[in-house]
Amino acid sequence: MARVAFIGLGVMGFPMAGHLARAGHEVTVYNRSSAKAEAWVAQHGGRAAPTPAQAAAGAAFVFACVGNDDDLREVALGADGAFAGMAPEAVFVDHTTVSAEIARELAALRPNTLDAPVSGGQAGAENGQLTVMVGGEPHAFAAAEPVMQAYAKRVGLMGPSGSGQLTKMVNQICIAGVVQGLAEGLHFALEAGLDADAVVDVISKGAAQSWQMENRARTMVRGEFDFGFAVDWMRKDLALVLGEARRSGVSLPLTALVDQFYGDVQKMGGRRQDTSSLIRRFRG
Repeated sequence: MARVAFIGLGVMGFPMAGHLARAGHEVTVYNRSSAKAEAWVAQHGGRAAPTPAQAAAGAAFVFACVGNDDDLREVALGADGAFAGMAPEAVFVDHTTVSAEIARELAALRPNTLDAPVSGGQAGAENGQLTVMVGGEPHAFAAAEPVMQAYAKRVGLMGPSGSGQLTKMVNQICIAGVVQGLAEGLHFALEAGLDADAVVDVISKGAAQSWQMENRARTMVRGEFDFGFAVDWMRKDLALVLGEARRSGVSLPLTALVDQFYGDVQKMGGRRQDTSSLIRRFRG
């Protein structure tokens, strides 16, 4: 078992850190809101630290799951940042979905840094069933991968620093297209007078099957959109995707269009609704 730190106790980080504690690791946590850190300690044990640097002191592995590039710089760099408190051989594992640029920036400052965004949403974090896509040095990955197994069903090294973030961008491109197709299909079924649940029962066993169909089709029809990954977060991720595409000269017309559609949902008041709320553009 290892001595670890976990920085960022949001809807993903709180349960992920909990799985590390249940696996027997000695966990120190830091959160910008100290009340959240104290609540985590009350539930899981361990201890809370007042700064990322103090949380990271003496830890073999330091995990972070925060909001965006700026948040990551804030908790990693500077006198109170995690890097200031870490031993040279310690591994920094960033689970935040951020740009590939900052992943490479941090790895240049500290080679034992892994960019390791996750997929699986809040439910995956709570159930310890996340998919983790990792960029970085093989030796750092080999050390950290057994620890990440506490909250993951699949952990894969995708290539050098930045590759984890690029793989997460591929993941979000695919999700955006699938959710839009599902929203259009369900809208078409309802307008045609079909029983949407019966349609899903049949086509979900054929080539149209997807995780989104299995888990979100029926709730989309019922207008229920409180299942984790929010539209605001998806737009943040798609902004990263489209920014990287512009830098690389890659055309992503469908992704750009779906990003605009999510903007429409935000204007309809759906900022905190989950990504399946794309159907609201058709159904209100």
